[in-house]
Amino acid sequence: MIIRKRLTAGVCVLLATLAAGLGTALPAAADEPSAAASPKVELVLDVSGSMRTRDMGGESRISAAKQAFNDVLDAVPEEVQLGIRTLGADYPGDDRKVGCKDTKQLYPVGPLDRTEAKTAVATLAPTGWTPIGPALLGAADDLDGGDSTRRIVLITDGEDTCGPLDPCEVARDIAARGIHLVIDTLGLVPDAKIRQQLTCIAEATGGTYTAVQNTDELSGRVKQLVDRAAEPVVTPVATEGAGSCASAPELQAGLYTDRQEIGKHRWYRVNVLPGQELRASVSVAADRAVDNDYGILLRAVTAHGREIVRGAESGTGRTDAVSTGLRYPKPEQDDADVSDSDVKPAAEAVCLQLGNSFSAPASVKTTPGMPVELTIDLVDAPDESADVAAFGLGRGWWLLGVMVLTGLIAGLLFGWISRWRVAVWRTN
Repeated sequence: MIIRKRLTAGVCVLLATLAAGLGTALPAAADEPSAAASPKVELVLDVSGSMRTRDMGGESRISAAKQAFNDVLDAVPEEVQLGIRTLGADYPGDDRKVGCKDTKQLYPVGPLDRTEAKTAVATLAPTGWTPIGPALLGAADDLDGGDSTRRIVLITDGEDTCGPLDPCEVARDIAARGIHLVIDTLGLVPDAKIRQQLTCIAEATGGTYTAVQNTDELSGRVKQLVDRAAEPVVTPVATEGAGSCASAPELQAGLYTDRQEIGKHRWYRVNVLPGQELRASVSVAADRAVDNDYGILLRAVTAHGREIVRGAESGTGRTDAVSTGLRYPKPEQDDADVSDSDVKPAAEAVCLQLGNSFSAPASVKTTPGMPVELTIDLVDAPDESADVAAFGLGRGWWLLGVMVLTGLIAGLLFGWISRWRVAVWRTN
């Protein structure tokens, strides 16, 4: 970078000198392109009376939130403009009309002064109502203006107490503005009604819902969401998996979303050229009350039904999403198989089957299906055939091979020593 700047400066000086000699005024340097707008994030924290409850690993909910905020503020990327808004922090009375207006911006969206922001958070104490809808409207106004990416992270332990202003409808209205603002929600209480409302808010704007039950989970998730705001945004494409491989939709490399009903399979198809490696990963969100002990399976099979490779993962009801993935490298085509150099090598149709073993009580609705996020990537396959991943196997097979070889050698040595000892015993 230093060499490039010196070279640019030298060229500019040379051009300026030539221009002066010719009597023509030239600019010293071309205008630099404008820097990309800084991403904006606002953290919206519930400070209602219920945040006094001590169920976050022995701490109160507000104490866990303050500790998580301190951790997050220390790790905010320099390019991110961050603000903080509260709800239910000031009015302790019973007047619903007044309590439902209790939301304010605690720290303005802009360049972060960590000390000032931490001091503001330290003064918070659980107080009043839970006006989630008005807080979301206020946060959207706080982030208004500019072309940068914008994200609201809502942290709450309860449902909105200020109906009829439905926060889910508020989120839909925000999404309808077309300002590309994403709302992510974090619930501190694993309650079905709270989960339903926060999931609706998040899905209305393309965000995510996460249940957190301790300080580490809360801190880690908020950090992840703030970092995500600073990264390039990939817009997922809605797709609809089929009930069989033959009718499966053909997918290119990219990010896709779908819905999968409990106990049902979904099929997708990807064309893989010789010399390419298919990398596929999938996450299924348990956005409703499901029974403990579940799992998902992602299989890559040929068009004729032969399994190539699989990935599987299980859960125990303590997480809201379960993920797995797989890799399938297709070797380069041999020269002997190519008779005409102008003929492009044929792609192999690989079918991806997504299955799940979720179950739920009879009272739980099965439609629409659970949210699915599917990532497809096609990269160059490994050059070295010695890479066991080229056979669709994990690197753990190396260890297995070493163990088998070691056992074989040990068995031969033990047998030879035993025969030698028997021979010596018979001789003596």
